Amino acid sequence: GIRVAVVDSGVEYDHPAMEGCVAGGVVVEYDSKAKDNYRIKADEKPLDVSGHGTACAGIIHSIAPEAEIYSVRVLGRTMGGRAIQFAAGLDWTIENDMQVVNLSLSTSLEDFFGLFHDLTDQAYFKNMNLISAVNNIPEPSYPSLYSSVISVAAHDGHDPFTYYYNPNPPVEFGAPGIDVEVAWNKGQYLVCTGNSFAAPHITGITALIRAKHPELTPFQIKTVLLACAANTKRQSK
Repeated sequence: GIRVAVVDSGVEYDHPAMEGCVAGGVVVEYDSKAKDNYRIKADEKPLDVSGHGTACAGIIHSIAPEAEIYSVRVLGRTMGGRAIQFAAGLDWTIENDMQVVNLSLSTSLEDFFGLFHDLTDQAYFKNMNLISAVNNIPEPSYPSLYSSVISVAAHDGHDPFTYYYNPNPPVEFGAPGIDVEVAWNKGQYLVCTGNSFAAPHITGITALIRAKHPELTPFQIKTVLLACAANTKRQSK
C-alpha cells in the first residue's frame, strides 16, 4: 500500500513485469507559453516513451510487489528533458502525498541548485523518502548531493537485497546496477548498467521498511538502511 512515484520517462502500465501495480500518473510537458513554462496532464494508463522508467519501476515492483507505482513522466524519447519539468514532477509528488520517490535522473545546472534544494527539503519535512541515483559521470548533479535524499550508485552484485553503505560521501549506498536484467517499454526486457538501476533497489527496500514501520521518519529510515547494509550489519553468533 505504499505510494511510490517514479519520476522518469514514464512507466508502461500494462508491461507483464508490472502485474497491475501501476495506479496512475501524470505527464509534465514543457510549455514556453505557460505560467511556469510547464503543464501537467493526467496519465491514467501511463506509457513509457523510452523504457528507462519501466526498468526502474520493474525493479521496485520485484522487491516491493504490493506497493502502488505512480508514473511521473518528465523525460522524452531520447531521455532528454528540461530541469523545470523535472522540478515540476518532483513538486507533483510532494503535493500528491507520495511516500517514496525514485529519482534515477539529475541535473547539473547550477541555476536549479536552490529550487531542487527547497523541493527536497519540503519532501523531507513531509516525511517522504527521495532516492536519487548519482550521476554516471564524475560531475556534481542535483538532487543526489543533498543530505535530505538517499543517494545511490551501482555495484556489481545481483542479489536485490544485498547493498552496501559507503563511508565516503556524497554517495551513501551501493546497490546492484551492473548487467541487471530489467523490464523495458513495448513489453521488452534488456540487460542494462548504470546508477539509474541501482537506485530503485534501495527504493523498493525503503518501501518495504515504510510498510512495516510507518512511524519512521526519513532520518530513521536512512539509519535502518545503514544498519542493514551488508558491510555494516552485525553477524549473528
